[in-house]
Amino acid sequence: MKRVTGLGGVFIKSKNPKKLEAWYRKHLHLPMQFGAWSFAWRDSKHPSHKRFTVISLFESRSGYFRPSKKPFMFNFRVANLRRVLTELRREGVEVDSRIVESDEGRFGWIMDAEGNRIELWEPRKGK
Repeated sequence: MKRVTGLGGVFIKSKNPKKLEAWYRKHLHLPMQFGAWSFAWRDSKHPSHKRFTVISLFESRSGYFRPSKKPFMFNFRVANLRRVLTELRREGVEVDSRIVESDEGRFGWIMDAEGNRIELWEPRKGK
């Protein structure tokens, strides 16, 4: 089973997200929508399905990346979150005990070998 099926997004901490967003809008012409820059793409196996990869800014004081102290976090798409987390646990990877369900799908978290928190996302069908 392929574990990661794509990049869902990159989350970056910022001392001043509004100012940084304005810089990106002015200099790179990247307007933010719904709190993120969103890049559309097509699934090669299902070209009729439009997918998105996002880049989002978080306040530098945000606790969302904990326990990581790093200023970024990757979000990777997975096909079967519970199965991937079970396999990673078996391999000795630090796995957060929580799984969060939302309208967007299921989310789980792991830590890599250097203390970077990684979000794993199993999108709802059609996302």
